[in-house]
Amino acid sequence: MSLDQSSAAQQTGPIGYAGHMTAAIGVSDMERSRSWFQELLGFEPIYTLAEWGWCELRTPIPGVNLGIGQEETVTPRGGATLTFGVTDIAAARGHLERNGVRFDGDTREIEGMVRLATFYDLDGNSFMLAQRLDADQDPRGG
Repeated sequence: MSLDQSSAAQQTGPIGYAGHMTAAIGVSDMERSRSWFQELLGFEPIYTLAEWGWCELRTPIPGVNLGIGQEETVTPRGGATLTFGVTDIAAARGHLERNGVRFDGDTREIEGMVRLATFYDLDGNSFMLAQRLDADQDPRGG
């Protein structure tokens, strides 16, 4: 497949999706948060615009980046939660807990489908770990 065909294949849907996404969150200290995401979650820095109080990090998920923007007052928002699929939720959770990361209760399980654990960054933004229990099952119902 040529580069043109690959690009055309990715530009799907009614608004021409380009095959990548940046999820943005607000933080109280950009440098501190960037280090936290790098050290604990293994995200890689892409670029920093210090004068804008903004940086982006590459997640281990192809095409999914995290943008962190420094705000004077951070109010964690409800709504969308970035959920990262993991192969061993107990090991992933153990790593984060050993590093002082706060979780929202116990790991929950939807029997035969998925295990879920919600955790928070330094500013209270929520994230989730998810381990699928049936690798052949499509979680979207397909």
